[in-house]
Amino acid sequence: MPEVSDKVRLDLWLWAARFFKTRSLARAAVEGGRVHVDGERSKPSRSVKPGCVITVTRELYRQQIVVTSLSRRRGSATVAQLLYEETPESIEARDRAVAARRLHNAGLTAPAARPDRRERRAIKALKEQPEE
Repeated sequence: MPEVSDKVRLDLWLWAARFFKTRSLARAAVEGGRVHVDGERSKPSRSVKPGCVITVTRELYRQQIVVTSLSRRRGSATVAQLLYEETPESIEARDRAVAARRLHNAGLTAPAARPDRRERRAIKALKEQPEE
């Protein structure tokens, strides 16, 4: 079970809950405005308490979670999942984003090999065509 305390720094909690691989990545995300606590932009040193709503913006989706418990130590993934609960709206939005991305990429097929000289020149000619 995670080590319990009354308050934990935001960047430390995000690292312990396995949202970021390192604490410095968590700190950079908070400083970059990709993490909000209770709807407000915050600093890495902000204290997190159970019941806080944290919004983490990733490349493709936004995840909204509610803090259920605190930990200063990084544990296994199963222990980390006990530290938070994702909101149903967030789960729904993430599932919609994944489905839309799959639908968008459904017709794409990867080429078997790199283009040769003739194909590269044809691609370059297509890209350099003036738009009408």
